[in-house]
Amino acid sequence: MGPKSGKNQGGNRRGARPRREKPEYDQKLVDLRRVARVMAGGRRFSFRATLIIGNKKGMVGLGTAKGSDTAIAIDKAFKKARKELFTVPLTKDGTIPYEVSAKFAGSRLLLRPAHAGRGIMAGGPVRIVCDLAGINNITGKIISRSTNKLNNAKATITALQKLAS
Repeated sequence: MGPKSGKNQGGNRRGARPRREKPEYDQKLVDLRRVARVMAGGRRFSFRATLIIGNKKGMVGLGTAKGSDTAIAIDKAFKKARKELFTVPLTKDGTIPYEVSAKFAGSRLLLRPAHAGRGIMAGGPVRIVCDLAGINNITGKIISRSTNKLNNAKATITALQKLAS
């Protein structure tokens, strides 16, 4: 036999792996923490994942979940985020229609529309949410002193939901 003899030479056989198609939603992990629950015998640890998903065409959602392992927590968070998806109204310039502010827990922020070509001028979780929502031109400012990624992400989601209603 020639140089291409052997079992694993490609082709479409019965045991071949199916091709993985591109997922319908892009996802970004905002926060992954080890959290503890105090029991009689000591601390019991689990992981909390905060995940943002979006299709970059106006749909975005945020999910937070806990699990005994990081992979389990991320998978649960993805499923929760899919249930929380909503549509953000976008203009033809890829920005939001008007200025909006929101508050969640200790986090306050302001989102302003921007002219075409400006890009996403925001930091941290605000940038991630806007990017996955498909907003190309926006100015975002976290007004509070809060550095909590989860609260800042939820405040951004709250602001975008105000636009949707």
